Formats: sequence, C-alpha cells, structure tokens
Amino acid sequence: EQFKDRLIFVTDAILALQKLARGVYLEWNKPVVAITGSAGKTTAKELTAHILQSSGREVLRNIKNYNNGLGLPITVLNLAKDNSYDVAVLEMGMSTSNNEIARLCRITPPDFAVALNVLPVHVEYLGSIENVARAKAELIEGMKPEGIAILNADDFRVLAMRKLHKGNTITYGIERKADVSASDIEMARFGETRFTLCTPKGKAEVSMQLSGRHNVLNALAAAAVGFCFAMSAPEIADALRLIAPPPQRGEVLHFAENFTIINDSYNSNPAALLQMVKTLVDGRQDAKRLIVVAGEMLELGENEREIHQTTGKQLAASGIDFLIGVRGLARDMTESAKNAGLRETRFCSNSTEAGEFLANEIKSGDLVLVKGSRGVRTENVIEKLLEKFELEIGNKKRN
Repeated sequence: EQFKDRLIFVTDAILALQKLARGVYLEWNKPVVAITGSAGKTTAKELTAHILQSSGREVLRNIKNYNNGLGLPITVLNLAKDNSYDVAVLEMGMSTSNNEIARLCRITPPDFAVALNVLPVHVEYLGSIENVARAKAELIEGMKPEGIAILNADDFRVLAMRKLHKGNTITYGIERKADVSASDIEMARFGETRFTLCTPKGKAEVSMQLSGRHNVLNALAAAAVGFCFAMSAPEIADALRLIAPPPQRGEVLHFAENFTIINDSYNSNPAALLQMVKTLVDGRQDAKRLIVVAGEMLELGENEREIHQTTGKQLAASGIDFLIGVRGLARDMTESAKNAGLRETRFCSNSTEAGEFLANEIKSGDLVLVKGSRGVRTENVIEKLLEKFELEIGNKKRN
C-alpha cells in the first residue's frame, strides 16, 4: 500500500519497458551502432566501443551480453540518468523466429548496422541457416534509411544483405576485396596478432592481444565503424593495441607451471570451434601438446548427432594431440575423432569431471583450448585448474 503511488500497472511488462526505452532513446537522439552475427558479437561490440572511446567519445554499451528484448532496453534506460553519452554501441541478438532483431531496431533504429556472420546457430529453433540469415538481416532492414551498413565481405550471406539497404555500405574482410581489410596477418605468439590495417584513407600496422583470423575480422568490423566516425588508420591501430580479450572469449591464461589455457567458454558451434582450433594449431610454436576441451554444442537442430560426428573427424585431422569431450553429444564427437585416427581422446559426462581430469593430466609445455557454451559450463574446467595451479605474475588480475 505504501508504494502504490510508485507503481505502474501494465498488461505486458516487457513491452512497456521497451516503449519506455524507445522514448528515452528519442529524447537522447544520438548515433546508434548496432551489431549482430552468429558469433563474435560481444567481442566486436567491445572492440568498437573501445575504438570510439579512444577518440574521446562517451560510449554506452550493453553490459555482458544484454542483447535481447529485456537486456537492450535495460541498457538504453541508462541514457535517462546520464545523457552525456555521445554514441551507443548495442549488441543485438536473437534465438527464435519471432522477429527479435526487428523489435530491437524499433527501440533504437541503428545509424550504423554491423553484420558479422551467419552460421548454423539456433537452427534447432529456426529450421535452416537460410532462416538464420533472414533473422540477422532484420538489422539491415531495420536501420535508418540514411544510415551506413557495415558488412562482412567474406560471408556471402552477409554480403547479400547490401540489397536490403538503399543507403551507403562499407565492407570489411580478409579473403575478398573490401573497403576495410587486413594484410600480412601474423600471429607473433598466442595472444599477439599483427597485421596491416587498410582503409580507404590510409594504412597502419596493428598489434593486438587477440588471436586468430576470426578476431582479425572482429577488429576490422570495429575499424570500419571507426572509419565511419572519421578516425584515421593510425588512430584505430593505437586503440586496438591496448584492448584485451573479454573474459571467456579467447582469454589467454599463462600458468606458472609453464602451460597456457585459452578460455573460450562463452559459446560454441561447429564453425567457431574449428576456427579456434585452427588458431590453436597456427599458434603452436614450441607447445609440446595441443589439447582441446570441447563441450557439447547446443541448438544444432535435428542433425545434431551427425554434426558432432563430422566435427570429430575434422578435429582429428586438424593437428591437435588430445580431445576431451564434455557432456552429451560430445561423446559422438570424441568417438568419431578416435575412429578417424586421433590417438588420445576422453569423454567426460560433465565439466567438473573434465576439469578434474585435465588438472591431473596437464603437463609443462601444454597449450589448451577450452571451448563450450554456457549451458555446458566449461568455465568449471578453468576453475578446477585455478584451484590447483597458480597463474603467472602478469596474469594474476583476470579480466
């Protein structure tokens, strides 16, 4: 009773929240950079926000992965208590066929819409990768007509989205000709990637703490946004040099016992797993063993078992030395890898068991990738290692 004057009763609380956020956005009325994709959204968001902040701009961004119909309006409401932000960098996600991204665009129509990739993620709910592409394309359809679409030229499904936007388009990529690109890519060591950033108005040498070509693409997406905000290639390169991987997304942990863990425990799908494994193999250098701890991959649809088996065969041919599968269908993946010739495999029924096994198995000189979805909780593997071993001095403060 004492709080009745502070309560607003509505028939749909989430819809009301979204309408409130829409009103706050309209009153603020400054540029929005929206980012979507099947993989890399959070990393690309953090890179983009970091680059724009380095230019002196105040940047609002989603905390964690608040990228859905509840999380995004909660983020936008921050503009009501602090309107000093110059730009908002907003990750927009989806997992169903319910036009989730279209609804998010109605709350904050993007001035700059970044489409990263289309992969077979959420196929269990959307039915096909073509439906995933249509869902991601809602970002381009929902942006402001005078805005700029920023598209990955290396993903043909993303590049096809340019037909949906009558305004300007900026492309980025590595393999195909693009407005913003990277050349001379080199992994100096795991956790340090170097390349030449090429923009329409100049070049610059980049050295960043993220590993792998997929993270070069994420950096190029962010660089393309920086270019749209009139930043020079050297300014963008300086910003990239200072950023570290977000927690559980390619986070590199060096242990005092002389082994290294790549913690990529936030999400997983076949393409992302194989991409990270290639990064692991390319960055092997003096590592004695390459170990992959791979969780069961979720939301793959009716062919999920066959997909795990195919992935197992690909892992066996990738150049790794040991595969540890975690939970459920990862058993099919490890068995397939073993049948394809990988000598050392192990299946663990859960992440705690996997962590305990790895803690007893790991040796000096090992390089380990831990890759999984939040539902499998592969972060428990990292926690088991931290219970038993010490991080190097420079790694004491984790992100």
